Amino acid sequence: MKHITGKVVEVNLGKAEDELIKHACDSLQAELDGFVGDRHQSISRVAWAGDKQPEGTIRRNERQWSAMSVEEIADIQQKMDLKEPLTAGSLSVNLCFQGIPQLSLLPKGSILKFSSGCELMVEEYNPPCSEMSEKVANNFSTNSGNPISKNAFSQAAIFTRGLVGVIEVAGQIRVGDEVKVEIYQPPVWMTNIIS
Repeated sequence: MKHITGKVVEVNLGKAEDELIKHACDSLQAELDGFVGDRHQSISRVAWAGDKQPEGTIRRNERQWSAMSVEEIADIQQKMDLKEPLTAGSLSVNLCFQGIPQLSLLPKGSILKFSSGCELMVEEYNPPCSEMSEKVANNFSTNSGNPISKNAFSQAAIFTRGLVGVIEVAGQIRVGDEVKVEIYQPPVWMTNIIS
């Protein structure tokens, strides 16, 4: 199994259902249903348009946490020529890592391990949404002074918007913690069968 090591540089909690922001804190307590006090904490969620299930269906919550890397955020900011700095919190993301520049490309099943024993499992890439793109357009400005189009963030964040996933093992995550990533690879017996 391949490994990558990074560092936690930002942890955020979002409480309000209608607010597209998460607020910085010192640590997050991960339980099996998500981060304690976060608006995405739950074992289930309601399906929305674009899900595999019909809109409104109660389904398993595969979005208990979200994460990006500082390298991905810097790439988006540079592509958009933003004057103000983007942060993971302003992008409604729970965790921000340094040293994992291609975090968004980690495959489903990859595991993020922390010193407390906490483990997070990657469920899927988090595609940029139109609501966040509009929020960035309305609240940020460019170095050039040019207006930001309502879909500029969605275009700049393709394949760098981060990941979502579930809590595998409860524990605490703090700013400054090391994170060890075990990149999922199918077991040898499976690759032999499907080759």
